[in-house]
Amino acid sequence: MKSLSAKDQHRPQQNALIAALSATECDRLSNDLELISLTLGQVLYESGQTMSHAYFPIDCVVSMLYVMENGESAEIAIVGNEGMIGIALFMGGESTMSRAIVQNAGHAYRLKAEVLKDEFHGGGALSRLLLMFTSVLITQMVQTAACNRHHSVDQQLCRWMLLSLDRLSSVRMSMTAKLIGNMLGISPGDVTKATGVLQKAGLIHYDAGEITVLDRAGVEQRSCECYAVVKKETDRLLPLAAEKRSTT
Repeated sequence: MKSLSAKDQHRPQQNALIAALSATECDRLSNDLELISLTLGQVLYESGQTMSHAYFPIDCVVSMLYVMENGESAEIAIVGNEGMIGIALFMGGESTMSRAIVQNAGHAYRLKAEVLKDEFHGGGALSRLLLMFTSVLITQMVQTAACNRHHSVDQQLCRWMLLSLDRLSSVRMSMTAKLIGNMLGISPGDVTKATGVLQKAGLIHYDAGEITVLDRAGVEQRSCECYAVVKKETDRLLPLAAEKRSTT
């Protein structure tokens, strides 16, 4: 049997923002949307770099990191098929102070910066959706900052895992302790301690850089309130994103 190509397996409507558009609006964008494959650790743009494209993930997760002068980093938000990467393009700038790196490999649809800006300034449905997504993203950034300051490492790890799971179709995540440390702004040793605590509690299994969530309800109970705040705002402003989670 002939295997399906990536184009046959995927469609733009697998992204919640595009799925919320009318058929006419989707058709208008279809010729400009380019399906691309993204690999783990791939950098979509660096801090201060001029953006040439926006990205609409469909089955991958992209992490937005703030990078310090000494090279250390901390995650400020993650984006999956509920949203897009590249809000600076329609918010008045061509670049941002964050780095965008692929946290879980998969696919996304890429749209040229000029096309996105024309769509946004046209004031149609996509424009309104992009603004609602931006509000959700700001909520996540604010909550992440508060969480990193006030909550324990294992609570932060639970929040991060839950946000990732909401954007994936699997309970498994391939992440080394070093990469998790880069995301949370902590040392690999602290990551090892936190994963050990959660594994001992029977919530996860962590081995050879792969996390498998065994008890999602338990992880939610262990997490701080930060995950619930972000989820509630996402569900309120982007209901199709919630709908997609319930069917995966």
